Amino acid sequence: MENIILTGDRPTGKLHLGHYVGSLKERVKMQNDANYKDMYLMIADSQALTDNFSNPNKVRDNIIEVALDYLSVGIDPNKVTIFIQSQVSALTELTFYYMNLVTVSRLKRNPTVKSEINLRGFNNSIPAGFFTYPISQAADITAFKANIVPVGEDQLPMIEQTKEIVHTFNNIYDEVLVMPHAVLPSNKVCFRLPGTDGKNKMSKSLGNCIYLSDDSDTLKKKVMSMYTDPNHIRVDDPGKIEGNVVFTYLDAFCEDEHFEKFMPEYKNLEQLKAHYQKGGVGDIKIKKFLYNILDSILEPIRIKRHEYEGKIGYVYEILKKGSKKASDTANETLNEVKNAMRINYFIDKDFINKYSYKE
Repeated sequence: MENIILTGDRPTGKLHLGHYVGSLKERVKMQNDANYKDMYLMIADSQALTDNFSNPNKVRDNIIEVALDYLSVGIDPNKVTIFIQSQVSALTELTFYYMNLVTVSRLKRNPTVKSEINLRGFNNSIPAGFFTYPISQAADITAFKANIVPVGEDQLPMIEQTKEIVHTFNNIYDEVLVMPHAVLPSNKVCFRLPGTDGKNKMSKSLGNCIYLSDDSDTLKKKVMSMYTDPNHIRVDDPGKIEGNVVFTYLDAFCEDEHFEKFMPEYKNLEQLKAHYQKGGVGDIKIKKFLYNILDSILEPIRIKRHEYEGKIGYVYEILKKGSKKASDTANETLNEVKNAMRINYFIDKDFINKYSYKE
């Protein structure tokens, strides 16, 4: 089987470092490896509306922002089909059919759904669209017959639910849908990058993000305010690595060559960690080191983003063309699904011959 890749993001704000190490970096690598037949990158505005229904402009205004982030990190529209979810109507119809294959109790047990409901404080006032978005995600994946889905660790329960839907559909109807497989970041630290405040997740709603589009000054302010070891008061005090956000980020982003460039007194991160734990390295010093690393990573991204900001019409055409291609592909799968479900009344010859009016 030739590989087909599907992944995407909700356009509720600009993308941040958590997106970069959690999925974007891996997507660019996959794109450049070219070990696939097709690769689809979805801007999931329909899913974003499930918990932003009263503020559609928030979603609308971020469509181009997310597209700019994709292009600025190196996503190539000549290799990847970038599309807008709401412009592919087949996804909505597939979601409706799949709803019959999933129970309410199963949705309630989905760990990702439970976590997101608690995060948003929905309690008993959960929008039905938000509650069923694992089914929508299954439609997104299966519509393109994607067998590879790069995700963050928190999305694994969603992939498991998609697998269940694929298995159930194929057993009841026909072997139409393709079983997907999740691909996680190679660096385990990147599974869920914490926020700058030390919270478990970098989140736009929590205001603890470093955005890919942040300028150098903004980046510096955020890094210098990062949570470290609260008991590491003096330079000579022994410091803790565990739970220290600065070192978590260094684990995610630091390479040995960064020491030669920005901190030549150490050969690698293990040496720096050992010195910090023993005492003798200040928090300001390690924060400046992290800032230099992140700034060197983000600078080429900023430059590329600025270039595309001057060609918004071109970006718009990329989205329009990609959405058309995605819609054509999804419609093909939808037709196969309807054939398997025997609801293809006007093209089923047996049905036509049996029930059509004859003079």
